[in-house]
Amino acid sequence: MPELPEVEVTRRRIAARLVGRRIAGVRTSPASYVFLTPPTLLKRRLRGRAVVEIERRGKYLLARLDDKSSLVLHLGMTGQLFSGDVPSLRLLSATAAAALPPKAQRHFRPDTHTHLQLVFQDAGPRVYFRDVRRFGKLLWLAPGESHERLERLGVDALVLRGKDLFAATRGRHTSIKALLLDQAVVAGVGNIYADEALHLARVRPSRSAARVTKQECAALVGALRHVLKRSIATGGSSISDFIAPDGRRGRYQRGRLVYARAGEACATCRTPIRRAVVAQRGTHFCPACQR
Repeated sequence: MPELPEVEVTRRRIAARLVGRRIAGVRTSPASYVFLTPPTLLKRRLRGRAVVEIERRGKYLLARLDDKSSLVLHLGMTGQLFSGDVPSLRLLSATAAAALPPKAQRHFRPDTHTHLQLVFQDAGPRVYFRDVRRFGKLLWLAPGESHERLERLGVDALVLRGKDLFAATRGRHTSIKALLLDQAVVAGVGNIYADEALHLARVRPSRSAARVTKQECAALVGALRHVLKRSIATGGSSISDFIAPDGRRGRYQRGRLVYARAGEACATCRTPIRRAVVAQRGTHFCPACQR
């Protein structure tokens, strides 16, 4: 699932393909639970509007339009937001790619998983939102309007402070990992970076949040900021479906410390990385380094 780094990479790279362009037409897939705003209304509200800027809140993207309204987009688990002129085999199934000549492999053609197409007045490349599993979301907000999905977000993980996390842990008997994954507490963190940050801070994911000390919360916030910024700098993680809007894959997964490394040696102490289920998620940690 795309987490804060992948969404931030998407925001930065889609901006050049959206900001300043005026939407001439909108095409959508049939109504489904992807659309928090019905497709017919979405088409009517977006047509003729120009994109002014792109913001990020946690894992959500907000395209601010010239009439002060906003298009809100959540990538869900497999969402991809990209420009139609980018070459990427990642947008094609392995079977389809193998059956196509090299030149044909370079160009994406909208399929049944393509839920939004933005056509622009400048006749330049279209922008697509594609989501195979359909957990992503599309929402239009009128000027000044908000939505409960945005209002219930906690502190963004990049500006979280140690004292914020420590305050959130008091009296909480859920695991520290579950707390990090709670978007109402920390916005933007998912499974990959929770595991990575907990390892750097030497805190076991299953430990009760109430038992994490003030010093450990400060270390955990520092570790979280480190892994998030490092992932952004390397283009995010492309372990599963993620591609950036320019078609490039992320590279963070090449240097991950514990995530999806069960049985491999810990880089610090050489103890085999262990996998367990914590907060209903597959969780990776070093049983020697993390207490």
